[in-house]
Amino acid sequence: MTHSGHIGFVGIGNMGAPMVRCLLRAGHRVSIHDASRAATEPFKSEPSITIAPSLSDLATECAVIITMLPDSAVVRRVVIGEPSLPGLGAGLRPGSLVIDMSSSYAPDTVRLGAEIERLDARLIDAPVSGGVGKAVTGTLAIMVGGRDEDIDRAAPILAAMGTLHRTGALGSGHAMKALNNYVSAAGLVATCEALRIGASFGLDPLAMVRVLNASTGRNNTTENKAERYLVPHQFNSGFSLALMAKDVGMARALAADLGIDADELAFVARYLEAASDALGPTADHTAVMAYVEGQR
Repeated sequence: MTHSGHIGFVGIGNMGAPMVRCLLRAGHRVSIHDASRAATEPFKSEPSITIAPSLSDLATECAVIITMLPDSAVVRRVVIGEPSLPGLGAGLRPGSLVIDMSSSYAPDTVRLGAEIERLDARLIDAPVSGGVGKAVTGTLAIMVGGRDEDIDRAAPILAAMGTLHRTGALGSGHAMKALNNYVSAAGLVATCEALRIGASFGLDPLAMVRVLNASTGRNNTTENKAERYLVPHQFNSGFSLALMAKDVGMARALAADLGIDADELAFVARYLEAASDALGPTADHTAVMAYVEGQR
């Protein structure tokens, strides 16, 4: 049975699940799919939810499909499929729109867009910033790249999850997301190092945070993370260090693809990779504070 009003959603993880709930609150009907059956279990009793048994079934049901997945490689497997596992492409109807809200690599997104067009469908990229907290409240910053008419079509759906910021052509949203996370990561590393140096000199960390937030050193980390996570060593913000390292690595790769030397970007990318390796795959990104303090 085809439900033309259903929105498809693939990837019901830490971010995807609250984003789906935002769509439900806005009155949308949603068909969901995840490689993990456990991820879809909490939605079984929702009257406006359909749990699609396969990607191709979801694509047949839905004219608009959102992907919220770990990286470009997974997005491509989900959309194009593999010999042993048909993807969305096996069921996409002419005129379907795929919205990739994952943290994907911009050049990969451009290439995938061309493949999707050969299936008589369209792709836009719409990655987000704001973490799980803003996913829950529907106040994410959504960076959207693609054709204007495709973004116009997606806008009422995306508005249920946050605020749209049009960034340009296909792939520009993913480029902006990677660069945003680089700037955010640079502020995180700088704040952690400043707190360590200040504490070693005898400064009170909370007093430092107050001064930074009243001065030109103010940034996202000083405003939203330092007092809550860094100073008390409560490293549980909900966004992993491995994902931050991945995003900054994509920004570094983009600069390299463009032939641009970006020394600080290269340093921050290497620093986060080293911290992630040292702290392990489950570490929260705010645990960079512990890594900084462990350096001699």
